[in-house]
Amino acid sequence: MNNKYCIGLDYGSDSVRSIIVNAATGEQLATAVFEYPRWKAGKYCNPAANQYRQHPLDYIEGLVYTVREALKQCPPDVAANVVGISFDTTGSTPVFTDENGTPLALLPEFAENPNAMFVLWKDHTAIREAAEINALAKKWDTDYTAYEGGIYSSEWVWAKVLHVLREDAEVRAKAYSWVEHCDWLPAILTGNTRPENLYRSRCASGHKAMWLEQWGGLPDEKFLVALDPLLKGFRERLYTRTYTSDFRAGFLTPEWAGRLGLTTQVAVGVGAFDCHMGAVGAEIVPNTLVRVIGTSTCDILISSYNEISGKLIRGICGQVDGSVIPGMIGLEAGQSGFGDIYAWFRRVMEWPLKNLIGKATTLTDAQKEQVIREAADRIIPALTSEAEKIPIGSTHIVATDWMNGRRTPDANQLLEGSIMGLTLGSSAPMIFRALVEATAFGSKAIVDRFISEGVKIDAIIGIGGISKKSPFVMQTLADVLNMPIKVARSEQACAFGAAMFAAVVAGVYPDVAAAQKTMGQGFEQEFQPIPENVEKYKPLYQAYLKLGAFTESL
Repeated sequence: MNNKYCIGLDYGSDSVRSIIVNAATGEQLATAVFEYPRWKAGKYCNPAANQYRQHPLDYIEGLVYTVREALKQCPPDVAANVVGISFDTTGSTPVFTDENGTPLALLPEFAENPNAMFVLWKDHTAIREAAEINALAKKWDTDYTAYEGGIYSSEWVWAKVLHVLREDAEVRAKAYSWVEHCDWLPAILTGNTRPENLYRSRCASGHKAMWLEQWGGLPDEKFLVALDPLLKGFRERLYTRTYTSDFRAGFLTPEWAGRLGLTTQVAVGVGAFDCHMGAVGAEIVPNTLVRVIGTSTCDILISSYNEISGKLIRGICGQVDGSVIPGMIGLEAGQSGFGDIYAWFRRVMEWPLKNLIGKATTLTDAQKEQVIREAADRIIPALTSEAEKIPIGSTHIVATDWMNGRRTPDANQLLEGSIMGLTLGSSAPMIFRALVEATAFGSKAIVDRFISEGVKIDAIIGIGGISKKSPFVMQTLADVLNMPIKVARSEQACAFGAAMFAAVVAGVYPDVAAAQKTMGQGFEQEFQPIPENVEKYKPLYQAYLKLGAFTESL
């Protein structure tokens, strides 16, 4: 097992990161990050319409750059001894393809068409279509949403593809099939891109596409056509079988081996979503809730077949056999906005900086840019410092965490955020504290739903940027949930999970559990709930639930 290395790639909302790991020890040799240039420039997106699209070239350029850049940091013999590579991505993030499996945006005539690009997970343009899916499923003889929490979301693939088909006649005329981001990457690296033949992720299919082995795979053709005749024929150009991420999709083609600086002996794993592989990287075990805490949250649990048998968990993002750990049922939940809510408030606070200082006549352009940048960078740390000093419950300000809709419990992307209890004495730190508490209350609503549905939660693990960067947020979470939260040591738990799967598909380990045991990085700290804070948050949580009910009634 000496001198065998694996690469894990984690495709997030804003960037992709690669890590190179010694498969025998779990030692991270190198990492590299690439920010998507077109996305960073705001291209193809319309936030006012909840439209978020990403160009496949951002993904390809990021793949080549991060792998090569990481290899540069390693000893010369590492590239020749890389044996496996696996991917995780955001999801559901689908794209339409032609007969060869090429995303339409890579064709010259669609190069600037947002509808021909990957529809990012956070795109909520398909709210109408999701509502139609839910209405039809409840009338159909088979409720295809039953294993997806009973509510289909506008963040998921069938709603998105139907919306684009209705919106764009040119895309509609050319679209042969569709593919998820996490399935496309292994497909191009192995040269197996034909839509009918490429390896489809169990994780993506089960959680977002209403796939279930027991009813023959994807929803029946009659159901899809009843939803809209525009969907006719897509099912037969898709798939019946799906694969867990311990399956090998193939090996690097000579072309991709050359582009990445690797060999054709590198095994490529079946992809999955970031939070699911992140849970693996965080060493998930049964009845442990792993929270990927970033712009949004994704919450992952695994349970045995016996424990989950006969249960349909209401209002979550699916329960799927093998979506996290093969041989276990994976359960997913999450919040559509978490760190994004803090970022929104920062943008509100930045407005006078950009619009007043930015127009000042007493400063040079360089000086204005420097002042704005330095002040903007200090907003969240300063708000945090002041918010920590405010006694719990002293302001009567309560907020909901639905600025980007609600993912769970009970998906509803039509919902909007709300804040109550403001007075003329309310300050920015007071509001910020209420927003932090709102994200914690939204987390508690998810935990409470799992518990009320008979799913046991013994421990919580936090991964992602916020879990490592904001003790204030993490302590608030521990107090509101009244549970200790361990923070994974790895800075790149999602990429580490991908590297663990890469080690399995390369044959270094027989299964994921063995890879976790050797390659796991452990935990760096633990937040314990403070009893007096737990009690103070109980009435605030009830106020949050009442505000949420009122907001939803509107």
